[in-house]
Amino acid sequence: MAGGGVEDAYGEDRATEEQLVTPWSFSVASGHSLLRDPRHNKGLAFSEAERDAHYLRGLLPPAIVSQEHQEKKIMHNLRQYTVPLQRYIAMMDLQERNERLFYKLLIDNVEELLPVVYTPVVGEACQKYGSIYRRPQGLYISLKDKGKVLEVLKNWPERSIQVIVVTDGERILGLGDLGCQGMGIPVGKLSLYTALGGVRPSACLPITIDVGTNNETLLNDEYYIGLRQRRATGDEYHELLQEFMTAVKQNYGEKVLVQFEDFANHNAFDLLAKYSKSHLVFNDDIQGTASVVLAGLLAALKVIGGGLVDQTYLFLGAGEAGTGIAELIALEMSKHTDLPVDDCRKKIWLVDSKGLLVESRKESLQHFKKPFAHEHEELKTLLEAVQSIKPTVLIGTSGVGKTFTQEVIEAMASFNEKPVIFSLSNPTSHSECTAEEAYTWSKGTAVFASGSPFDPVEYEGKTYVPGQSNNAYVFPGFGLGVVISGAIRVHDDMLLAASEALAEQVTQENFDKGLIFPPFTNIRKISANIAAKVAAKAYDLGLASRLPRPDDLVKYAESCMYTPLYRSYR
Repeated sequence: MAGGGVEDAYGEDRATEEQLVTPWSFSVASGHSLLRDPRHNKGLAFSEAERDAHYLRGLLPPAIVSQEHQEKKIMHNLRQYTVPLQRYIAMMDLQERNERLFYKLLIDNVEELLPVVYTPVVGEACQKYGSIYRRPQGLYISLKDKGKVLEVLKNWPERSIQVIVVTDGERILGLGDLGCQGMGIPVGKLSLYTALGGVRPSACLPITIDVGTNNETLLNDEYYIGLRQRRATGDEYHELLQEFMTAVKQNYGEKVLVQFEDFANHNAFDLLAKYSKSHLVFNDDIQGTASVVLAGLLAALKVIGGGLVDQTYLFLGAGEAGTGIAELIALEMSKHTDLPVDDCRKKIWLVDSKGLLVESRKESLQHFKKPFAHEHEELKTLLEAVQSIKPTVLIGTSGVGKTFTQEVIEAMASFNEKPVIFSLSNPTSHSECTAEEAYTWSKGTAVFASGSPFDPVEYEGKTYVPGQSNNAYVFPGFGLGVVISGAIRVHDDMLLAASEALAEQVTQENFDKGLIFPPFTNIRKISANIAAKVAAKAYDLGLASRLPRPDDLVKYAESCMYTPLYRSYR
């Protein structure tokens, strides 16, 4: 801004500053370059006229095929692979070669391909990222770039970024510290922002902040692609993050959504608290997970009866996901009753690795666990906690597989007609129990959902379809709602609006099958509805900057969504 608050529209005030020139801003290329430009390449789908106009004659075989035909061929090829990681590599290759075909495939075959581009396969991809690394995706910012982060951001060829997903790789899914190889997560998340939420691919930026890794296996791996040093902590870490957050705002403005992804607990809460007042930030592990699980609970209430406030909740796991979900449940409860949030928290109990969170342990607890430490005797095991507290809802966010044992589930079924059991840890091998175990041990009475997908279960002649409490239900629509309203901050009420919007999409037909989440096949419609509710809440709270407010937000959301059909080139 120039003096007196006049906007420097023509850049005179900045004209003498050294401008970094980005050498690769060009219009649609022709010939050989066009075939190597993933955004505009259509492969054999170029028409005769396009082949003449763009100097492609002879560079392609003579056959001309439709996008649908290309999609059919690639799906056929993908299904030939027996190793899931090969499918992941094939999908990434397609994204690098033909962007629109990649998204068309993902949208049209979402239930089949979501587990390939995201959990569980993306976990294995991150573990082996150094070995399967071919071309760089996204931006890598490391400790070597301290003092130059803004310059690094300017190296990215796109100028108008709307969503950034950033990780430091310290807690990838349930797999731990994968350092620089965590890049698979932001890349996968953003492909879902586009496929499921309709955010333009060019407006998405995946970033990995490499501050080292404490993973000895990676430090000794000859193919590791990151810094070979132990993780930076304390001031060194926070100064780099501070520089990054400042540079993002400087380069992309106030309205870019920064999603923190797979940071370790000790940093995740601090970063969210620190930057939520000054930036548009969102943590999917804390807030996204919470929003989806709350939607699942709101839907489950229609099956078991009663309200949120009538239930007793027990969590196994008191990290980002567990405490995030617990807090959002308490907020929603408080919103619909006249109870203060503190009283609502008293209905929610958490078990961590040392046992039940209770008042007598309060001094030694991390700050985010303290609100959930209530008066009770100390209990060491989950089974003791279940028998003593008699919860109606049991939620697993521990990251430890097989922890909902037969005794635990049988105990839940003994004092609940329809026990609600959510085993949310990813990937599948870390799930607290399988769908089959939940239905079999509860004798078919459980209302079950999991974080990773499970196949339908046959029990005593009845088929049960387990719901998948997948963050992909919420964050793409949430992101779209934030973008279309031009929101400048994320407020908890926007998360509650997303949960309520998702729960409303579950039909009676879904309930009859035992589903408490709608099928993923309608995900773009679901995302548009979530976006509309989130945007409406942003307008109501005075946080939206895109004015005037559209009359029909659902229609507006749908009209803003990216579609991957091929364009015709003159």
